[in-house]
Amino acid sequence: MTLFRRTLIAATAAAALAAPFAALAQDIKPRLIRFGYGLNEISNQGRATKVFAEEVEKASGGKMKIRAIGAAALGSDLQMQQALIGGAQEMMVGSTATLVGITKEMALWDTPFLFDNAKEADVVLDGPVGQKVMDKLQEKGLVGLVYWENGFRNLTNNKRAVTKLEDLDGIKLRVMQNNVFIDSFKTLGANAVPLPFSELFTALETKTVDGQENPYNTILSSKFYEVQKYLTVTNHVYSPWIVLVSKKYWDGLSKDEHKVLLDAAKKSRDFERLDTRAEAEKALTDLKTKGMQVNQLSPVEASRMRDQLTRINASIATNVGMDLWKETQAAVAKARGAK
Repeated sequence: MTLFRRTLIAATAAAALAAPFAALAQDIKPRLIRFGYGLNEISNQGRATKVFAEEVEKASGGKMKIRAIGAAALGSDLQMQQALIGGAQEMMVGSTATLVGITKEMALWDTPFLFDNAKEADVVLDGPVGQKVMDKLQEKGLVGLVYWENGFRNLTNNKRAVTKLEDLDGIKLRVMQNNVFIDSFKTLGANAVPLPFSELFTALETKTVDGQENPYNTILSSKFYEVQKYLTVTNHVYSPWIVLVSKKYWDGLSKDEHKVLLDAAKKSRDFERLDTRAEAEKALTDLKTKGMQVNQLSPVEASRMRDQLTRINASIATNVGMDLWKETQAAVAKARGAK
């Protein structure tokens, strides 16, 4: 047998062996899932998204892959929510507050001073009430998987230190595109300006607005300290994020694929909460180091604000339904009383 013939036979055999593997590789082409989020890659949101992506790929054996797209590159929370509902995007994580216009029950989490601490929030969000509210999303074309933590929200502004209720008078304060937030800060005397988060830094830099309210982590990772002087520790609202899937997309997945996404979401939630809380402690120190003037709202002034917002709470209760409101208050009381 000539060398040429032996080489030809070997090449033919190799091609024959490679063909099934090529076909197999084609068969297991990973399912790509676009996952949008608003903050940047180095934020707590970005880090938790990375954990979620790693868990999905590992649990699916590489058959499902998350394509994480941060920094609001796919649009604001509202825009991404609509993309999910329409089936143009698969997944996202964003604020529950921007979902209120879609699912009114989400307004529960905007209730001022609802939780005293993060432990209470965990118990209620991960319990029957949190699930009941999340399940309502399916009627609107969204599937909620888990709640992540954004954290307790605090005020920053560039006009003056806010040490009492009256200091809010006339401050142009950016708020989320959510009626509860708009009405709450109007009631407290501020000029509430609803804006997408993606436009916030520029609005602060150009003095279109005087201030904003967000957790320490977001204030730090978004570099608001560069355009804001005063920070008041108010802890006025505990703000959750929620991991969402397009229902159109979800309905096309198998039960095994549902489990992969849900299990990965729970692991990312547990990581994200620990990470966010650790970062929040350090973030406040960092914000002081970067020149922000920080003051703590006194218990007396916090109580005055709470009293001022009684009408808002009554409005939330009416909007979400008294049965759900009472169930939520009972769940909070139970969590608060647990040892």
